[in-house]
Amino acid sequence: MTPSDSWRQRWAERRSRPGDGRPLQPYRWWQALSRSMFAITLPSPEGTASTFTVDVHHWGDRDDGEVRARLYRDGAQSAVSRLPARFRVPGGHIEVATTSYGLRRCQFVSEGGDERQLSPHPGSGEGRRARLHRRHPILSHAIGVVTFATVLLGVCVAVPQLIETISHTELIADSFGTFTSPIRLSVGGNITLGVAVVVASTERALRLRSNWLDELAE
Repeated sequence: MTPSDSWRQRWAERRSRPGDGRPLQPYRWWQALSRSMFAITLPSPEGTASTFTVDVHHWGDRDDGEVRARLYRDGAQSAVSRLPARFRVPGGHIEVATTSYGLRRCQFVSEGGDERQLSPHPGSGEGRRARLHRRHPILSHAIGVVTFATVLLGVCVAVPQLIETISHTELIADSFGTFTSPIRLSVGGNITLGVAVVVASTERALRLRSNWLDELAE
């Protein structure tokens, strides 16, 4: 772990605030793409075990629109944090991070540094995608290859266009000249590719595979 990683983790942990003890709300089928719920059962020093559940509403809270992670212990809210979040739990921490398309990370990190991803709720989008992978691994792999290729194509189209736009600003143009993107799509082509990238990045988020490429292709 680098010093910068350690600092970011401490900063994320300080964002956590005690929960109010309210019960975890049931997961509804229509929340498959707007709500992520992951859980893990951990032993305590006293020899008992508790189930910790992370609940994230991707469209934000009703009062201020802020996206937060909520941690529940055996169904009662124990902590709340803005994202990225780091919750202290017996034996280590639970770390949660998001992208524009969903969760990027939801894992338990032990005090020894071992990492274990939490299990998704079976009715969530992540849970349904995990079930598809278990039942049809070849199809799952093929979908993953297609969505990665789609995101990569989106980056290859978006980056040159972005550079061209920046190069035409007065300061850059006067200092370095302008750049013309070798890739040009029609308005309809850009819209179609944009929709395809959103769908592909959403699928990748359901597998917790989103990264900076998805953000860049957006």
